[in-house]
Amino acid sequence: MLKKILLPSILLILAYGFWVSPDFKEIAAGVAIFLFGMLFLEEGFKAFTGGFLEKLLQRTTDKTWKSLLFGVVSTTIMQSSSLVSVITISFISAGLVTLVAGIGIIFGANIGTTTGAWLVAAFGLKVKISAYAMPMLVFGIVLAFQKSKYLKGIGSVLAGLGFLFLGIHYMKEGFEAFKDSFDLASLAVAGYPGLFLFAGIGAAATVVMQSSHATLVLILTALAASQITYENGLALAIGANVGTTITAIIGALSANVQGKRLAGAHLIFNVVTGVIAIVFISQFVWAVDMISNQVGIASDNYTMKLAVFHTLFNLIGVLVMVPFIYRLADNLVRYLPEKALTAAEPRYLNDAAFEFPETVLKSVKMEVWHLFDSAFEVIAHGMNLHRTEILDSEDLRKTIDADREVHDFDLDEVYERKVKVLYSAIVEFISRSQTEVPSIFAEEMFRLRNAATEIVESVKHIKHLRKNATRYLLSDNEHIRDEYNRLRYQIALLLREIYQVREQDDIDHTLAVRDLKKMRKEIRISHGELNKHISEVLRDKRITPEMATSLLNDYNYVDDTLKNLVKCAKALLSSHEELIEEAAAEINLDEDITGPVSTA
Repeated sequence: MLKKILLPSILLILAYGFWVSPDFKEIAAGVAIFLFGMLFLEEGFKAFTGGFLEKLLQRTTDKTWKSLLFGVVSTTIMQSSSLVSVITISFISAGLVTLVAGIGIIFGANIGTTTGAWLVAAFGLKVKISAYAMPMLVFGIVLAFQKSKYLKGIGSVLAGLGFLFLGIHYMKEGFEAFKDSFDLASLAVAGYPGLFLFAGIGAAATVVMQSSHATLVLILTALAASQITYENGLALAIGANVGTTITAIIGALSANVQGKRLAGAHLIFNVVTGVIAIVFISQFVWAVDMISNQVGIASDNYTMKLAVFHTLFNLIGVLVMVPFIYRLADNLVRYLPEKALTAAEPRYLNDAAFEFPETVLKSVKMEVWHLFDSAFEVIAHGMNLHRTEILDSEDLRKTIDADREVHDFDLDEVYERKVKVLYSAIVEFISRSQTEVPSIFAEEMFRLRNAATEIVESVKHIKHLRKNATRYLLSDNEHIRDEYNRLRYQIALLLREIYQVREQDDIDHTLAVRDLKKMRKEIRISHGELNKHISEVLRDKRITPEMATSLLNDYNYVDDTLKNLVKCAKALLSSHEELIEEAAAEINLDEDITGPVSTA
């Protein structure tokens, strides 16, 4: 409802402004061009994220000071705290970044975004930057039409900077002309009423433009043209800081609860920082004057003093909030708890992941593991075992031999509700992601979908196995019970090994997959051995012919289940680089086997 009212209202206000003043038209066009440049800049930087950003985040966010530094540096380079917020929400939703690290990045981004005000105040308003804008636009657009992903990225960054400079130029020119026809400074309000009023205006402007950077440039250009007072400019900057949280909140709407917690942290930090700045405004003004005198900023250079103020109050906010970062994270977890999900509901698939290829891959992989966990429970119950028995038993074979309890449940119904629903969600999400993920990741996405299929096939095999496994579990014939207990043991042992490997962080997954394959070879019985064994027990009349045929059929289900589980583990445990190397090795092996193709 609010969106339906807000957009027409903004359009009506703009139309009225265009009709009343041609100078307002120039200012509005400058803002529009500036925001267009921000979009280009964001798209350009996204071209360089694939794979590198994931590794960088994991290496630079393991400590609070590192995550703070990452937020400062990344926002300084990309000149967009909104983009950094969206990146962080996307990665935290996919589990690549912890909540505490994400909060640290957001805190750092608030300091990093102040560098934009320094650049505009120091150069943008004193140099004719439109002269630099034109070459950037020309080179940027030429590169943006190239096929290379990285050339396109460089082109988008250059074009984005060109549009930013052009937007600043038009805003500056518009305010210079505007002051001759209408003096906004005459509307200035003194004291705390003015602080709260203009802080509200700054927040509202940032909500509309979705960029605190654009709002700050607008404030600086208006201040340089004497269209607003210095005091009101400070209040507008405070409001812009608070208003920028709306981008994080909007980005979190499509994220999971972790993304929503991060947006909450962003909002709390900016509101607390804004309140501190307003309450201690006199002290901040004194500190700004003192710092300006020390670094040689003139007393009437209000644009530079505003940049000092913007940096100072964000820095104070970080210093105040960092000691409480863990307590803040704990309270966010408490007040924004995980929704009580059934196993059938996807936990990691959300639209926020589509922002970057790494988050799409990570989200899918984690959801396939979620499917594995759901299937683990179904398979265990299908074989009349408890999940805890499989995972916690010190002597698994002895536990299985002693457990003759039959689990009374509808496996078909549980399969439809807990396994098939998740599998369908994974397949649908992968299909939607095809246009979002670069071709280099397509093969791994295909492998992840196959891993999910292997899990589903394993459950289907257990559905077929369950009837005889339950029947002979209750049999008085200890020989057939022992045969089926051996089959139950084989599946349970492999499930446990996969689960334990997954839970270990400091393990060589390549070697682990080899060990799983080796285990499967050791625990399975070859067809020749099985036929020989069944012939012996039949000859000794330890089992009936009916039991023998059941055992032969069910052996195949177990063998296929073991094969499916190993394939699934291989796809989930191997890294992207390992899979590429393996594929290359397979191609080379095929070429060695087939030999060179004759051209005769």
